[in-house]
Amino acid sequence: MLAPRPIPCYSCYSEKLICQRYKVSIDYAKVIATDLGVPPGQVARSIELFDQDNTVPFVARYRKEVTGGLDEAQLRTILERLTYLRNLEARKETVLKTIAEQGKLTDELQTRINAVTTLQALEDLYLPYRPKRRTRATIAREHGLEPLAEQMLRQDIIKGDLAEIAAAYLKEEVPTVEDALAGARDIIAETVAENADIRASVRDRTRRDAWLVVTVADRAKDERGVYELYYDYREQLSKIPPHRLLAINRGEREGILKVKLDGPDDELIGQIQAKVITQPRSLFSDQIRQAVADGYKRLLAPSIETEMRGDLTDNSDEHAIETFAANLRQLLLQPPIRGKMVIGIDPGFRTGCKVALVDPTGKFLGGTTIYPHEPQKQWSEAKALLLKMIEQGADLMAIGNGTASRETEALAAE
Repeated sequence: MLAPRPIPCYSCYSEKLICQRYKVSIDYAKVIATDLGVPPGQVARSIELFDQDNTVPFVARYRKEVTGGLDEAQLRTILERLTYLRNLEARKETVLKTIAEQGKLTDELQTRINAVTTLQALEDLYLPYRPKRRTRATIAREHGLEPLAEQMLRQDIIKGDLAEIAAAYLKEEVPTVEDALAGARDIIAETVAENADIRASVRDRTRRDAWLVVTVADRAKDERGVYELYYDYREQLSKIPPHRLLAINRGEREGILKVKLDGPDDELIGQIQAKVITQPRSLFSDQIRQAVADGYKRLLAPSIETEMRGDLTDNSDEHAIETFAANLRQLLLQPPIRGKMVIGIDPGFRTGCKVALVDPTGKFLGGTTIYPHEPQKQWSEAKALLLKMIEQGADLMAIGNGTASRETEALAAE
């Protein structure tokens, strides 16, 4: 099992000191084994091989005895998950270090960061602390309006004069009461839009209930009418087929189509307002209500739309690759020689010779592994297995040109 490397102590900003406080530890083998439903030992040995710069095809072909016979698809999944988990751990380290350097890393936040299992959830937690370009909220903070925004969010004043409270923050950069209130609303809007729980809720609801709305942007560019079907088109986001989404994306890239998401915006705004406004009778309720609506429309909804479309495109690309692979597989499994039943042998020494039998239509009839060469030297047993296949009606034998091919040819000749 690979031991997780120690993490620097960010509280003292020293790369030399080691501190368990911010340590991010993942038992990769157990996590991946649970996902795949295979023993952790097999996964751990596979990880060790990958860490030695072995490729998936090499491990699948020449290290079966180490991996316990994991096939190429399983090994590729292990490598992909391993890469993802390591990237997640590295990103956690960066996030913890950045927040600690800002002096804002609390025990609760550290626990939540360590507990996340996806990069998306991690980025949601990091968003409020991420260095960003100057926004309306950062400008408002620079003008000293953050205390006013915090006072609004506390919602502990029921009666009073809102203008009088805001007037305490007037200065050269904030000349009017409305400017002060607007700046505080900008801070609240950004705070709400960057809340991890709110983002997760909006993301789930958008994924489930939003519609993809497509309209024509420039009909003249579509001279052959390739995208005419999508000039006025809408479909539920959760039901759109991958091939259709990719076609719409192509039309958008070519400047022919215009695409947007149509989600349950009013409902979501209402739900967020209900979550944020804990004291409806507060003097600041209306200001918070305005800030939430603005934050959703200006910040949160566009961000979630970008995420959703990116995820859908990634999934559609993967589906397209899988479809291509399936079609290619059928092409490669066409009958090698018309009207002939063929035995195919992939020769090898230590890992044995893989044998397959296909009928005249290319249908796979069966296969096995024989070990006629070093170190097993099961020549007679291998010969007997080949004879059984020949007795099933095999007409020809094809031997791969590679390691042990000459030795295997001698076996076939007998």
